[in-house]
Amino acid sequence: MDDFGEEGVLAIAYSSSRRQEGRAPRYAMIQASLREAILAQRVPSNLVLLEGPIARLYGTSRGPVRKALELLHEQGVISRFEGRGFLATPEPDSVTPTREALTPEMLGLAADDQPAVDTRPAADRIYAQVEEAVATCLAFGHFRIVETILSEYHGVSRTVAREVLGRLRNQRLVEKDHYSHWLAGPLTAQAVSEDYEIRVLLEPAALRASGPLLDRAELKAMQAGVQRMIDHPDLQSAATITRLEQDLHQRCLRHYRNRKASEMIAQCQLPVVVNRIFFQTLGVPPDEPLLMEHKLVLDHLLFGAFDAAASSLQSHLQAAAERTRRRLKVLSVFPEPDLPPYLLKIT
Repeated sequence: MDDFGEEGVLAIAYSSSRRQEGRAPRYAMIQASLREAILAQRVPSNLVLLEGPIARLYGTSRGPVRKALELLHEQGVISRFEGRGFLATPEPDSVTPTREALTPEMLGLAADDQPAVDTRPAADRIYAQVEEAVATCLAFGHFRIVETILSEYHGVSRTVAREVLGRLRNQRLVEKDHYSHWLAGPLTAQAVSEDYEIRVLLEPAALRASGPLLDRAELKAMQAGVQRMIDHPDLQSAATITRLEQDLHQRCLRHYRNRKASEMIAQCQLPVVVNRIFFQTLGVPPDEPLLMEHKLVLDHLLFGAFDAAASSLQSHLQAAAERTRRRLKVLSVFPEPDLPPYLLKIT
């Protein structure tokens, strides 16, 4: 414990038995794709494999390709020869090297496919998964997030894991204690009430200011989306309700020029987490009142009645506050869901 620290010991213990649900590193994805293509004989055994052309096909830099080729060579899938690059065979003496183009079809890709490897920065690639896991745990107690296990689980560096957690702290989903441990939860009724109190004060004013600048075609599309959910309850889900919430509480407020107030609104989204978990656990309730409340606000905006829209938004938030407090109480009696191993319950 003294040599590695508590997180180091936890990470070592986890590494020996960790599950493989996390996204693989970029080089490992390239390695697996090339290995499958070579073993399936879509890549001719006499074809010379070069870093540059492979990197272009996978939409990545040469570094991950270089590591993938080295690993394939160590595994005996490909071989070196006197020229530059590798041969797509473990027996170089049995073929005559050819430097023909490696094609998307050889790799099992259509010519118009997106790159086979996600080329976004690592933090962007894993952020949504970590946010979902952390948001889910909030309603079920107090958790510590072990940075080393998080990085190992998702196949990223500690620096990337720290960046993701920093973003979550900006959203008030996690915090750091005086020991520099990352903590999440518990989500309390008081915290939910405080967030709604701030939103009731700020969002109607933001909508009143932003409303006149909204595009009518965009508002009509939002209105149609809400009406479609009302007319077809089978389309209602946690994901579709979340999108409607984003339409009203983010897109409709985006022209508000008070930057500090906008930042406060963005940091008061814990109630959205409660409702999302509630809908994921129990489904969207029949006759969910949120839908009619949203439609009323959008109707007022389309009529140019911006004061009425702001008043309707205030009423919606006040009603939603009470619904969310009740839903949080319901969630408290449910068993804790399966969570990634980097989330450790604090007893």
